[in-house]
Amino acid sequence: MPDISAKIAGLELENPLILASGILDENGYTMRRIMEEGAAAVVTKSIGIDERAGYRPPVIAEVDSGLLNAVGLANPGIESFGEEIEIALTAGKPVIGSIFASTVEDFVNLAEKMEKFSVSGVELNLSCPHVEGFGTEVGSDASLVEEIVTEIKKKISVPLFAKLSPNVSNMLEIAKAAERADAYVLINTVRGMSIDINARKPVLSNRYGGLSGSAIKPVGIRYVYEVKKETGKEIVGVGGIETGYDAIEYIMAGASALQIGTALFRHGRRVFDLVNGQINDFMAREKVDRIDELIGVAISG
Repeated sequence: MPDISAKIAGLELENPLILASGILDENGYTMRRIMEEGAAAVVTKSIGIDERAGYRPPVIAEVDSGLLNAVGLANPGIESFGEEIEIALTAGKPVIGSIFASTVEDFVNLAEKMEKFSVSGVELNLSCPHVEGFGTEVGSDASLVEEIVTEIKKKISVPLFAKLSPNVSNMLEIAKAAERADAYVLINTVRGMSIDINARKPVLSNRYGGLSGSAIKPVGIRYVYEVKKETGKEIVGVGGIETGYDAIEYIMAGASALQIGTALFRHGRRVFDLVNGQINDFMAREKVDRIDELIGVAISG
């Protein structure tokens, strides 16, 4: 039987699949169930300093080969989220806390509070494409990214993941600015838009949103490949993974672990077992004993 266990930023995972931030991760019971049904770990929804209502509906639209969303970083605020993490941790698997902020001070504060909640790692949302003052606006400033990562690393001992945006023109510069992080997460959603031709207006209340799903997989593969080749750092690949073959493609491009999100809308929670099974089948057929033997093989191939 092939060994599909994975390791990323020092975290031991029973398989390479992690629930991505923003999908079925707003409460502890749902996160726990996702892990009970095949995910090796989960990332919480992005949490800020204060409660945030987000945008008014509609905030999600189905489009060709994916979803377009502009939820607006709705969250209960850090002080109200500890109980949800405590529940999720009862699954006995890693829970990674996702955080967003607009200042270095707030990022550090959030990271420290997440560590106090006993998370296994912290993921920096430097890439939300549709909220002013957060996400991509922060993550496109190399000097600010470097300061955020540097200051957080001084304060926490758990692994730090930097989730970067495909919507910047200087991805490699930003990746190098975040090099003190323990691993990168590539990629977040691609900024997009859909118009209701009958109503003659944008479908989403915010007009613009983030495109996820299979449509963005080639973009994700490209950035994982380029950043791995340039930096050599560990990477969590995310964007359009629905099958084990998608997963293997990301791994061959340089990913050590993977996140799944939008595929849950099509396949439900069984998607984790489905993808893991297909990874197993591929490795058995190709006579690959350990999944880490495949990491980055396309770079030197």
